[in-house]
Amino acid sequence: MKLKDTFGRTIDYIRLSVTDKCNLRCIYCVPGGVSRCSLREHGRPEFEKIISFLRVARKYGLKKVRITGGEPLLRKDIVRLVREIKITGVEDLSLTTNGQLLSGMAMELKKAGLDRVNISLDSLRSGRYREITGGGSLASALQAITEAERVFWPAPVKINMVSIKGVNGDEIPDFARMTLERSFHVRFIELMPVGGCNFDSLRIISGEAKKAVSSVGRLLPLGRTGSSDNYRLSDAKGVIGFISPMSEHFCDSCNRLRITSAGKIRPCLFSDHEEDLAPASTETEMEQLLLNSVLSKAKGSLLKKAIQSGTMQQIGG
Repeated sequence: MKLKDTFGRTIDYIRLSVTDKCNLRCIYCVPGGVSRCSLREHGRPEFEKIISFLRVARKYGLKKVRITGGEPLLRKDIVRLVREIKITGVEDLSLTTNGQLLSGMAMELKKAGLDRVNISLDSLRSGRYREITGGGSLASALQAITEAERVFWPAPVKINMVSIKGVNGDEIPDFARMTLERSFHVRFIELMPVGGCNFDSLRIISGEAKKAVSSVGRLLPLGRTGSSDNYRLSDAKGVIGFISPMSEHFCDSCNRLRITSAGKIRPCLFSDHEEDLAPASTETEMEQLLLNSVLSKAKGSLLKKAIQSGTMQQIGG
C-alpha cells in the first residue's frame, strides 16, 4: 500500500534520529561550540515503540530507513536497533556517522543488517578537520572510510562534505579527486541556516562547487537520486553529488518523514508540526500518527524557519 501526501508525493522513507548526543561539535551543526556533553536525551521513545511504528509504516510502503543522530554509534544498543529495524523488512537500511567510532564496529553492524553508511568528512587536513569538528580525529574518520569500503562492498561509501567559504572550500577539488580511483559517492552539501545563524556569507552554493570540481575534469550528468544531483568525472570509479537545499529546493520530490531523538514525528526537518510517538500504544494510534504526519507535509521549503530552530544536532540533520 503506497502512502501519498496531499501533493501526490509517495512517502516511503524515514530518517530516524536515535540520539541528540554527539562526540563532536561541528561548527555548522552546533554554532557557538556547545559542549559535546551538554545535550541530554529527554523523552527518548522506547526501543520497542520505534520498531512498532516502523512495522506500521512498512504496511504503508516504507522502503528506506536512515539512522541518524547526533552520533548514532554512541547508543550502546545500536547493533540491536539495526537488527530489529532490518527484521521489519525495510529494503534499504543505512546510517550516517562522523566515523569516530565506526572502526571495529562496521562488520558487526553489517551482520546485524546495515546495508551502507554515510560518513561526514569536512576536511582532508588534520588540523583543519580538528577545528571544524571541535576536536575530531581525521585519522579515525579516514580509517572508518577504509573499513566501511571493505565491509559494505559493493554498496558505495557516501562521503558528505559541507562546503564553507574561507574554511574548507579550497578542498573541493581534492574531495572530487577521491572519486577517480575509488568508488566513493562524494556529496557536496550547501550550508543550511540553523540555531540562530543564517550563514549567508559562508555558503558555497552548488553552482560554485560544480565550477570548482570542473577544474579536476569534465562532469558527466547521471541524474538525480533523492536529494542528490549526481555526476561522474570522466573515467572515474566514483560519483559526485550536489545537495542544494538553499539554491535548488528538492521539495517537489521529497519522500521522507523524520523521527527526532525525542520521539516526535516531523514531516520536514524544519517543520513546526510534530506528532508525539510516546502516547501511542496501539497499532491504530500509530497509524493515525503516520497519516497525520504525511498529510501535514508542506508543498515547498520551510528553510526560512530554520534560523529559529534548534541546533542540527538536536533536530536530527
